[in-house]
Amino acid sequence: MVKNETTFRVPDLTGRLALVTGASGGLGLSLATRLAEGGAEVLLGVRDAAKGLAALDRIRRELPAARVSVRTLDLASLDSVAALVGELDEEGRPIDLLVNNAGVMAPATRHTTADGLELQFGTNYLGHVALTLGLLPLLRAGHARVTTVTSAAAKHGKLDWTDPQGERKYSPVRAYNQSKLANLLFALELDRRSEAGGWGITSNAAHPGTTLTGLYAAGPNLGRAKRAPHEAIMTRLARWGVLVHHVDQGTLPILYAAVSPQARGGRLYGPDGFGEFTGGPTELSVYRTARDAAQAARLWDYSLELAGR
Repeated sequence: MVKNETTFRVPDLTGRLALVTGASGGLGLSLATRLAEGGAEVLLGVRDAAKGLAALDRIRRELPAARVSVRTLDLASLDSVAALVGELDEEGRPIDLLVNNAGVMAPATRHTTADGLELQFGTNYLGHVALTLGLLPLLRAGHARVTTVTSAAAKHGKLDWTDPQGERKYSPVRAYNQSKLANLLFALELDRRSEAGGWGITSNAAHPGTTLTGLYAAGPNLGRAKRAPHEAIMTRLARWGVLVHHVDQGTLPILYAAVSPQARGGRLYGPDGFGEFTGGPTELSVYRTARDAAQAARLWDYSLELAGR
């Protein structure tokens, strides 16, 4: 089993083009910074242009020679995804690295995307599927590595084929778990299909452990009149150094999966500590919930239908 303690040295990425979703803050910004530091040209896929420009300025202050640009991407809108795919397709540059990172977690009440999908399934999962498959020609041209961010919550996820969009009964946690299981299933299925079809794409998945980011405020506060306690609890645990680590540490398993020469396709990476809460990057056993290839294939077909592909 690969084990790399609490640090990871990024290899030379000069000449490589990377796209990171959700790159305006948190893990996405940290990942983009580390990739730029390694010499890659990095596209920051962001929903909020102002936050994207602030992230761009922050990276350039830290790395004046960095090659970084902002690209508009709202994963909760298939039209927005298609617009970015069209933009990049027109530019015609092979993509070497794609990190499907953006997400939302556990809104208290059911919200929907611009396309009428349950927000977590649509943003965390389907938007990334549409993006990845839309960019397939550029990814194939770059013999790309695609790393999709999942969560240890995928262990508890279940695809509810009777109510996949939570229309009859919505649970914030169940919907989140389902979306993260879907992320993992997609990453594994993409690698299987690439290998079978000779696409030349390496696809894997990674999770950051329990990392203190804005995710614990943005999602849980949607639909609430009173502020949710999640962020305050996580901040306190991080301060105590108990079961929660900070962004620079949470970035490492994802970074390892995305650029390490030792990281492989069809694998899951995450923290090596107790319960996978914190620690350095390591290869994990794929969760039992994600080992059914037939279910992954069924999800793939369902996703193509939803994405209109």
